[in-house]
Amino acid sequence: MSVTFDLSGFSELEKELENLSKSAGKSVLRRSLKKSAQPLADLMRYLAPRGDTATDDLADSIAVSTKLSKRQKGLHKRMFRDDKASVEMFVGAEPDPAAVNQEFGNVNHGPQSFARPAWEQDKMALLDRLSKDLWIELEKSIKRAEAKVARQAKG
Repeated sequence: MSVTFDLSGFSELEKELENLSKSAGKSVLRRSLKKSAQPLADLMRYLAPRGDTATDDLADSIAVSTKLSKRQKGLHKRMFRDDKASVEMFVGAEPDPAAVNQEFGNVNHGPQSFARPAWEQDKMALLDRLSKDLWIELEKSIKRAEAKVARQAKG
């Protein structure tokens, strides 16, 4: 399955990010990605099946994070070893076999998908939010950098 997106404004954004320090640029990207992905995580929580007890709720483990489990890190490195992406953000359930079983099913029950339907429903809105959030965070970061230069010039 192939998905095509028509993105605009990202080359201009990349040029602006180059004017910031590497750490400031990464911070802009992390904050924007986390903020933009949160509604997707909320939708996944809403669509996730509920357990019989509060401790069975898969929804409680769904989060937006930069971290993966040890196993996920290994798989991710093998899949993207040549990718030079500077910032990544992940949305989904914490490492738990139950999450995979719920999403794809197993011999005891059929799939009760929550992640794919959430992505399909929210992907275009997420890209739109990300585009707006990136520019907002970039402008804030540029203002902070300018204020810092002005303070240093006075002192």
